[in-house]
This record gives sequence, C-alpha cells and structure tokens, in this order.
Amino acid sequence: MNRLTRFSIAVSAAAALMSASIVEARMYRYTDENGQIVISSTIPQEASRRGYDILSKSGRVIETIDPEPTEEEIAAREAEEKRQAEAERQRELDRKLLERYSHPDEAVRAMHRKIRELQGLNQLKRGNISVIVSQLDSEQSRAADLERSGRDIPEATLEKIRRLEAQIRDIEREINSQNANIKALRERFEADIERLEEITDEERTLPLDPDDLEES
Repeated sequence: MNRLTRFSIAVSAAAALMSASIVEARMYRYTDENGQIVISSTIPQEASRRGYDILSKSGRVIETIDPEPTEEEIAAREAEEKRQAEAERQRELDRKLLERYSHPDEAVRAMHRKIRELQGLNQLKRGNISVIVSQLDSEQSRAADLERSGRDIPEATLEKIRRLEAQIRDIEREINSQNANIKALRERFEADIERLEEITDEERTLPLDPDDLEES
C-alpha cells in the first residue's frame, strides 16, 4: 500500500469519525405543547412542525429550522405569488403596448383605420347582396309570370331562386360576423387606449368614433 492510499484511508476514517461525533453531539431545542422550552436528543414530530434549533454539544445553535407554514400563511404566500405574476404579466403587456403606440391618439388613429377597413369590406358585401337581390327579383318575377299563365315553373328556375336566396343568407351572416368582429376590435382598442392614458399620463384628444372625427 503506497503513501497516498494510506493517507486517503486515514482522511476518510477521520471524516467518518468526525461525522459520527457531530451526529452524536446533536441536540434539539424546541417548544412543547405547553409552551415550555425543551432540550433533548430527540424531537417529537408535532414539536418539529413548530420549528426548532439544532444545538452542538456545547449548546451552540448549529441550525434553526423554521416552523411549518399555516394554511393562512400558505394561502397568503400563494396570493402574493399570484399578484406578483399578474404584475409581471401586466408590465410585459404595457411594454408591448408602448412599442406600438407612444400616445393614446396613435391607438385611436389605428382603431379608426381598422374599423374603416372592416366597414369597407361590409360595404362590398352589401353591394354583392344588391346584385344578387336584383337577380333574385328577376327570377321570381319570371316564375310569377309562368304561374299566372298557368304554366309550370321549371325546376332549374326554382333551383336558381333557392341558390340566390342561400347566397344572400350567407353574405348576411358574414356581415353579422364582421360587425361582431368590429365590436370586439373596438372594445380591445378602447381598453388599450384607456391603459395608455394611465401609463403615459396623457389623455387622448381624438374621439373614439370615426364618424365624430369626420364631423369635427
């Protein structure tokens, strides 16, 4: 056995003896159920939940173990963590909002542009409905003439009427959906504008309704 091996073994043995002596020397100081301070080599589970000190053989505090948190403390801690997470989320939202707009009026203008764009699409759809209604009126008039003359209405004519009516209904649903989108868009923008007023300490000078802007 070489010198290095003998030295390693000696160090390991010394460490083991030191560890064993520390374990043996450990004492616990805790408060019992009557509020009395107790120093013992063991500690009851219930007492350990109230927190305790680990002492050396000489009575020096080696480590202090905190009490287990109460349900109220756990709930308060979770609420605080949730509050902090929400505050961080709001800070990130504010940062992104300020990247888009430096003043509430910029958001107002962006809202006006988007609303006009969507309203323009609706206008095109209403124009399509007008064209289809004209075609439908023509087909229905032709069918009425055939009925008055006592002749049967061709199935192709009836099918065309049904198709035109279905097209009108589909476009009307699209317009209604678009109107709902416009409403939701306005609500999101208005919330952003209000938030911008808070974080920039600046008030908007433009009306929220694009029509009011045109009138002024």
